[in-house]
Order: sequence, then C-alpha cells, then structure tokens
Amino acid sequence: MPEFTKHSIRAGLIGTGYIAEFHARAIRAIKGVELVSVCDANLASARSFAAAWNVPASFDSLESMLKNTQLDCVHVLTPPNLHYSLAKAALQAGLHVFLEKPMCASVAEADNLLELANRCGVRLGVNHNFLFSSAYRQMREAVDAGGLGPLDHVSLNYFFELPQLRTGPYDSWMLRAPGNVILEVGPHLISALLDFAGTPDTIAVSADRKIRLPGGAEVFRRWRIHSNVGRMAADININLGPGFDQRTIVVHGLLGSATVDFDANTCLIDRRTPLSSDLDHYKRSRSLAKQLTSQAHKTLADYILSKLKLRQRGNPYQISMLDSVAAFYSALHTDTAVDRRLDGDFGRNVIEWCTKIVQAAQIVPAEAPISSGRKIAATPTVLVLGGAGFIGRALIRRLLAAGYCVRAMVRSSSAVLNDTDSDRLEIVRGDIRSAADLKASMQGIEFVYHLATSEAKTWDESLRSTVEPARSVGEACLAAAVKRLIYTGTIDSYYAGAKAGTVTEETPLDRKINRRNYYARAKAAAEGVLMDMQRTQALPVVIFRPGIVIGEGGNPFHWGVGKFSDSVCEVWGKGDTTLPFVLVDDVASALVRGIEVPGIEGRSYNLIDVPLLTARDYLRELQQRAGIALTVLHRPIWRYYAADLAKWAVKFAVGHPDRARIPSYRDWESRTQKAFYDSTRARVELEWAPSSDRQRLVEEGVGGSLRSWLEAIK
Repeated sequence: MPEFTKHSIRAGLIGTGYIAEFHARAIRAIKGVELVSVCDANLASARSFAAAWNVPASFDSLESMLKNTQLDCVHVLTPPNLHYSLAKAALQAGLHVFLEKPMCASVAEADNLLELANRCGVRLGVNHNFLFSSAYRQMREAVDAGGLGPLDHVSLNYFFELPQLRTGPYDSWMLRAPGNVILEVGPHLISALLDFAGTPDTIAVSADRKIRLPGGAEVFRRWRIHSNVGRMAADININLGPGFDQRTIVVHGLLGSATVDFDANTCLIDRRTPLSSDLDHYKRSRSLAKQLTSQAHKTLADYILSKLKLRQRGNPYQISMLDSVAAFYSALHTDTAVDRRLDGDFGRNVIEWCTKIVQAAQIVPAEAPISSGRKIAATPTVLVLGGAGFIGRALIRRLLAAGYCVRAMVRSSSAVLNDTDSDRLEIVRGDIRSAADLKASMQGIEFVYHLATSEAKTWDESLRSTVEPARSVGEACLAAAVKRLIYTGTIDSYYAGAKAGTVTEETPLDRKINRRNYYARAKAAAEGVLMDMQRTQALPVVIFRPGIVIGEGGNPFHWGVGKFSDSVCEVWGKGDTTLPFVLVDDVASALVRGIEVPGIEGRSYNLIDVPLLTARDYLRELQQRAGIALTVLHRPIWRYYAADLAKWAVKFAVGHPDRARIPSYRDWESRTQKAFYDSTRARVELEWAPSSDRQRLVEEGVGGSLRSWLEAIK
C-alpha cells in the first residue's frame, strides 16, 4: 500500500473526457487530496484539461504518468473495454484505483482485478454514484427502518435518450455489441436493486426496438427485465430512444411506498394516515406536495449557493459524485474498508447481473459489420476535414457523384462514412490539431475542405479547438502546395439584429465580434487568420458562410429557430421574421463549385436561399410532421439578455474562469436574424442555384431532418 499521511493523497486521472470534470471537481472538494496529473491518449486533450484545472502535469499514457509522477491513487475514466488493462497496470504499480462504472467489460476481468488488488494490498473502488444521491439515501433509510413494511414490488426506470444512437460516435465500445449498452447503462439500476433489495432469484428479459447503426452494429433501445428477489417482484425498464427523460425508482411495501426521482433529486414517502378514506387521500396528497416543495427548494438552494461559492455542493448529479468520491477517499484516509456501495466485490456483482441480463435476452448476433477497409481506385485528390459531420457527409456524397476521389480525415468515429460504398472514398484517422496527421493526410491532395468544428466553454478553449487548428491547416496547405483550401465560416459572425439591413460579402463581420458568442467569434477569428495568410503568403483560400442549414441527417430541433429543451421551444423574439434557411444539399453543391471555378482565391460567399420560412412556419411544419405538440414560447430578446447578465454577475462575483465574457445584447439580438442576406455573388460567380422553393425546403429541410428522429422513436 502506498505510504502517505492522511493529508497527502496524490491523485491522477486516466481519461479527460466529459466525466473527468466531475471527478476533478469532487477531488478538489476533498481535504487532503491533491490532483497532481492527468493522462489521455490524446495529449492535446490532456493538456487542455490540465490547463483548465490547473493540474501540474499531463501525459499521453499511463506508463508515462507513472514514470514521471508520484501518485497514490488513480481514477480510470476511459471506455469500459480499457478499464481492465489500465487498472491492472496501476494496481501492479501499488496504487489505489477508483474505476468509473462499469467495473470491467466481463466478470473474469473483474475477478482478476479483485485478486490483484488483494495481493498488492491496495484498495479497488467502483463509482456507483446514483447510490449516493440524497433522494436514493432517503428511500434506503425508509426501507431499512421498516417504514414501508416488507417490500412486495419495485420498479426501476431509466427513460433517457442515448444521444450516441443519433449522433455517434458509432464505433464506440458501447455500440459495438447489442449487450454493451446494458453493461454501460444497467449498473445505475442493477446497483440499486442489489443494494437495497438483494440478489435476484429469477430473471426474464425482453429486448426490442432494434436499430441498425451506420457501420452495421445493432442496438436494442428498449429492455424490460422481470425478476424476483424473495417475495418481492422487481421490474427494470430501460428505454434509450427519444422521449421524456425520467430516471426513477418506485418501491411498494405493505405499509407505504417511496418514489425516487434521480433527476429532480426528490424522494416522496407515502403512508396511510389514521383518517377516513377521503380525508386520508387529502392528507396524503398534502404531505406529498409538502415533501416535493421542500426538497425542490433545497435542491435549488444547493445549486444557487454552489454557484456563489458559498457551498461546495452543486446540482444533484455533482453532489452524488462528490459524495461517492469522498466516501472512497475517506476509507483511504482512515485505513478502513471501502463503503460497500463502492467496493470491488459489489462492482463485480453488478457486472455479473448485467451479463446475466444480456444472456437472458437471447440476442441473436448480427452479421459482422462491413469493414471500413476498402481498396481505393486512385489516389485521392480532395481532402475533407470534418467529413463525418452533417455538412461533411453531404459534401462527400456530392464530390463522389461528381467523380472526385476523396480522402476523409476523421478524429473519432468513421462509421457514418463506412456505409458509403465507393472505391473513391478513403477514410483515415487523424486530428487537425496534429501537424503530423495533417501532413500525412495531404499526400497527393490538390483541394482541401476544412469543415471541422467543436464546442468550447471558454475563449481559451475556442482558441485551442478552432482558431489555432485553422492556422495549422493553412500552414499544412501551404507546405503541401494545395491548389485551394475551402473554409466554412458562419453567418453567425455577422451582426443580424434589427439595424443590420442587407448583408452581402462586402459587409464586414460584426464590428463588436469580441462581445459575441464563442462560436461566432472563433469562426471569425479563424477566417481572419486564413485571410491574413492569403494576403501575406498567397494561401489559396476561399471562405463560405452557410446560413441555417437543414436537411437529411441534421437536427430537426435547430437552435437557429429557437432554444429547444425537450418539449419546449423558446423562440428568439416574435418568430415572424423569415429565417436564412438553406438545404444541406444546396450547401454541398456550392462547396463543390468552390474548387471548380477558377480565380476566386481570397473571396467569400454567403450561402443562403431566398427567405421562405419564419420560425413560426418551421415549428408548425415540424410539429405537424412529427405528430408532437411543443410548448412554444416567444421570448423578447431583453429577457435572454437579462438572464445572461444575471449569470455573468454571479460568475464575476465568484471569480469564474468565464467571467471575462461580458454579456452582449447585440449577440442575443442577432439570433432574431432580421438581416436580409444577399447571396447574389454565389449565384453569379459560382453559378449556384439553390432550391428557392418553399415546398422543397419543407419536404427536404424539415421532413429530411426529421427522418432519422422519427426512425429513432419507432
């Protein structure tokens, strides 16, 4: 066991994806634990994370981190198929290990780790943070105290869309086999069942709503598990398709019931009163309402006080994570047993029952997915960076139809392109932030499309993820002597409020771009970098600025129309202005013309069809075709601005890293898109002929974007 005092535990993170932020925040909240290093196979990601969290060291492998950093404990936050090898290496190095659920990809792997941890004299924990939520603990206490009486039924429900089923990456471990989603999602529910109810005696499983993903893998979106635990019946329901999010546990006993809502962080206890039937119903309803109100107020207070940095605790998910991690380190500090909900034996049992569920479903394996390896007819001359994206896929289809031989460089999943059956498409893996990857991808290339983009929460992140990569692409193009680079900017970089008037390519980008949202600002900055290289180094670049792009493969709930949140759409303003829509296929056709028309280097082109639909029109067509009724709210812009200003005031008061971004009314007003965009230059110089037909815009734009969503809910 590592030698350390109770105030000197040095921790490291393996993997810097989404979940790493929660672990970092939890570690920072625990006295006597220091986050000293992080590692990720993507070194740029590790460095970015380390910079954001002020972590002293970052590495691209566990081996490097172990060699160059003194550690006592590591958190393994990678895909489950990597848990075993990484945890094994850390245990052998004499470190404590805290694994994200699921513990491993198989029971055999879990057993091996348990044996190794015991032999090395170190602790092995598995994060089941749902069991540390205050709502769950309140229910658990009621069960333990006998307040509900002997239990006769429990229903555990996980109705929560898995976004990867629509947007990928489709080659992630979770989607490689039908049962992997149960190993990934199932532990949330199975851990609760094993914790408060015990081990099932029998189990029956049905899985349906099967879909075939790009690349050939099959996934079952709905799972229904029926089991008995002694006298108690247990039903587990999992639905990973679109729908109203709800993760609950409903426990029924002889004396009462308890309902846990994990997302709302509420636990409602319902018991009979001594009153007559009618008065009893009234009294119980009042009691439930009082419980709900009280708990809702407490959860809101926790959130507000955490934002003001008057309390370390935040939203319910953050709180459960903090308490879970704190419980693990408490055992290390006090040299006591790890909490049962976290220990390796419990994690192993969770995997065992998830595996039994998959086996009981009797899923017939699908035929092996089509291999992405393909023979290329000729050396590609066109490189598409960001080809797996919405516009990128449409562009590749157009390029192939026009006879070009294309190379697509993707950073993660290529599955969405694997179904493109063409001997003129080569798919390579690479990162635009890597000079070596860019150089390798440009061998034999004459034309480059830079469509890649990413989200960022701070301006520093925007510089690292959007602006500097654009510079790198430009430099690589110059070194490879490509004939033309096509860069896709955005009309969001223009001011588009009430005083915008007509916007042409001669219209400067927003003169107050530094006050705009990070996406608009970063795209404008990237354009500036490339155009400066065009003037000073003759970079043959052409800029395209698409409007609100809709069509097959796009998101029907487009934020160019309004702010969508489940069944609610908050429209930017009155929603009666015709919006700058354009079909994705029309954008792709313009981009193809961008490498065919001579003498346009240094030019820019707006890609917007004639104004045909307002936000009200779009939402009416969307609801009619989807068969849904949204709650549509027409919000005045000042309300968005006021809310943003209030959030900024809190950020400024607590010293938040994003406090430098002062809210801008101009930025919010631009979302109304009151400008009139003139695309005459594209129509004339590129001979671009977009649809300009309302019915086609509705059929292909609204209907096309809805197609995959409707398929997902079948």
